[in-house]
Amino acid sequence: MINSLKHFFKTSNFNLHYEDCLNILPTFKEKSFNLIFADPPYNLSNGGISCKNGKMVLVDKGEWDKSNGFDKDFKFTYKWLFECKRVLKDDGIIWVSGTHHSIYQVGYAMKLLGFDIINEIIWFKPNAPPNLSCRYFAHSHETLICARKIKEARHYFDYSSMKGWDDKISNAGKQMKSVWNIPLTPQREKIYGKHPTQKPLELLRRIITAHSKEGDLILDPFNGSGTTGIATIELGRKYVGIDKEKDYLKLSVKRFHAN
Repeated sequence: MINSLKHFFKTSNFNLHYEDCLNILPTFKEKSFNLIFADPPYNLSNGGISCKNGKMVLVDKGEWDKSNGFDKDFKFTYKWLFECKRVLKDDGIIWVSGTHHSIYQVGYAMKLLGFDIINEIIWFKPNAPPNLSCRYFAHSHETLICARKIKEARHYFDYSSMKGWDDKISNAGKQMKSVWNIPLTPQREKIYGKHPTQKPLELLRRIITAHSKEGDLILDPFNGSGTTGIATIELGRKYVGIDKEKDYLKLSVKRFHAN
């Protein structure tokens, strides 16, 4: 099903590819994946400041997170979303996370490509760091866009679990709303190393449970530390992750073996 240029790690249900997603996605078979979660670069690493452990630090996540200007950034966004739509099944769902630096480009590109946006989720971080510049409101959330490939297709949604009927997702039996209160990634999930934009497992467990079934194939074109993959395996699905940073792929393998 998946033709790989560079297999970095492979098992029957957990595959990692060492490559730029724009190079390898075109080699994947059309309509292969049930669900895609993408955490693309937010283009934040351009000399700004942030707070880390109570101290002011420069935002420098790596070359992969630097902006190349609006036109080039948008062209990149459009290209990987185009390929994701091609490899997504007709009844499939895609999730993309971002901040105000990037999420509006994502939403616009999705509209151009014909995705049908069905939800905008606000991930509220109750323990977000303070704003040290004291010149604007402290950033305490990220936005996640949830969209289906085809509006007319009947996508899968585990409504029962989202009401809290699943032990891992407690919502007291009420309909889950579009603001999710989930703390930042805990240190116990970083014991094998960390990624500067690492997402908490709780966030990915919720997304994967909501829009996939056991045995489904899930893709993350920006694998990072492998959180999507770890949550996928925990929930009995199959995973394909792509990243062009070898150190983060090594971290993902460590987390897989420890799981």
